[in-house]
Amino acid sequence: MDKLTKEQRKRNMQSVRNKGSKIETTLGKFLWEKGYRYRKNDNSVFGKPDFVFKKLKVAVFCDSEFWHGKEWDKRKREHKTNIDFWYKKISRNIERDIEVNKKLKSEGWLVLRFWGKEIEKNTLLCIEKIDQAIQCRKTQLRQ
Repeated sequence: MDKLTKEQRKRNMQSVRNKGSKIETTLGKFLWEKGYRYRKNDNSVFGKPDFVFKKLKVAVFCDSEFWHGKEWDKRKREHKTNIDFWYKKISRNIERDIEVNKKLKSEGWLVLRFWGKEIEKNTLLCIEKIDQAIQCRKTQLRQ
């Protein structure tokens, strides 16, 4: 049984954003300052990555720990209400992430995924990984 009323739960769920989140904004600002130009949430690319470098075929995803099931085997027991819904929802999100990775890689994309806390605590390391991936792709294209 849910502790919140239907109206409260609806308001909570409506406030969850699928784009323009804090972790996306943080990463985007650093990338922009570094001189990188990208497409955000490009729905022409399978999986609608948070950042897309189309010419280089680099897709970057910013995944929140809750919605994308970080350490799901341990954390799924933390849910106390509406357990069936959350198990199905988050398990499906994890499956979808795997499907997206496989499809993009099969099409020649380089896929990078970062957890929200990783972006918050080590933004520069995330930027460095993206930078390395981009430089690697540029080198591959020159050959």
